[in-house]
Amino acid sequence: MQHTHRRLSQRSMAFVLAGGRGSRLRELTDRRVKPAVYFGGKARIIDFALSNAMNSGIRKMAVATQYKAHSLIRHCQRGWTFFRAERNEFLDILPASQRVSESMWYRGTADAVTQNIDIVDGYDVDYVVILAGDHIYKMDYELMLQQHVDSGADVTVGCLTVPRMEAVAFGVMHVDENSRITSFLEKPENPPSIPGQPDKALASMGIYVFSWPFLRDLLTRDAEDENSSHDFGTDLIPDIVKNGKAMAHRFDDSCVRAEGREAYWRDVGTVDAFWQANIDLTNFDPELNLWDRDWPIWTYSESAPPAKFIHDEKDRRGSAVSSMVSGGCIISGTEVRNSLLFTQVHTNSYSVLDHTVVLPYVNVARHARLKNAVIDAGVTIPEGLVVGEDPEEDAKFFRVSEGGVTLITQAMLDKRAASL
Repeated sequence: MQHTHRRLSQRSMAFVLAGGRGSRLRELTDRRVKPAVYFGGKARIIDFALSNAMNSGIRKMAVATQYKAHSLIRHCQRGWTFFRAERNEFLDILPASQRVSESMWYRGTADAVTQNIDIVDGYDVDYVVILAGDHIYKMDYELMLQQHVDSGADVTVGCLTVPRMEAVAFGVMHVDENSRITSFLEKPENPPSIPGQPDKALASMGIYVFSWPFLRDLLTRDAEDENSSHDFGTDLIPDIVKNGKAMAHRFDDSCVRAEGREAYWRDVGTVDAFWQANIDLTNFDPELNLWDRDWPIWTYSESAPPAKFIHDEKDRRGSAVSSMVSGGCIISGTEVRNSLLFTQVHTNSYSVLDHTVVLPYVNVARHARLKNAVIDAGVTIPEGLVVGEDPEEDAKFFRVSEGGVTLITQAMLDKRAASL
């Protein structure tokens, strides 16, 4: 059914792919899928894709889940239940549920949509925005939808402008002067440059816009292809580039940012990248603006009292400098510097946190010194633990990244305690 009098976003749905583990985050994804990993003091990674959709005017969303999805499902149930069905708006959770076959889970990103064709049919939408649920950015999808319709494309692919040789880690678009994609190369050794910008390349963001009738037909045919891996980036997009009309949409054109600022997009898929993106928020003027009331990041907000700082003695002063401290935290005689503390973190006297990301419900005992670290949720840091000063010693019990960041989980601490 056509609803041409409405904005394109009102005629669209967002389909968020949130099933991948994110194994490069190591133990942070042992209990949760990557989109459910905490970020920014309050949010989860998936909140950025969902908030972008909502702020863009999209009120129909679906989240496809697969790997260890409980915490993600629980977060969506707690934080995204404000949609009202009587206003024809909703967020549906679509776990891999063997709907096609008792032995068949989601086989690829495209198959995650294929197995839910009947559900999408019931949404009565004209367009589908396919989103990855594991990146940090702000983007107005209405602008991308508008380009898609104006250009008459079969698919519009969201693209980052990156230094050409950094594009070797991405799927890269080769485009003509009109931004039509002429070839799609997966992690090429010699990435093609953008016309007129020889030192830049266009990398896929994993964001695609389709008309639903076109995508529905494409998915149906792909499901019957035994040689397909049923993946958007591997199969469907290259096929459209070859046989249809694929257009590139540049993130620069729809990124939500302050005037004069660079476009901000991060894949926090490694421990180093995750640590850095969180620590960057403690900068005097961070690139990612979480304080923007015009484009807020919506999330589940736990009811917690304000943060409290206690004790004011030499070497026992509850203080935080260049840091973010969330509600429910008690900083008791601890020095906190350039760190980010999530909800309900309690620290004790004579401890120091320096460039440390502390996930929710962590307790730091007395005399602990933590530097350049990520502390998983629910961890109890024992008295006198020193991390970040001797990488070789840290590596005996904890995960030390290539960039020198130490990841600490409760299982690691239990193993350490058993060996002492």
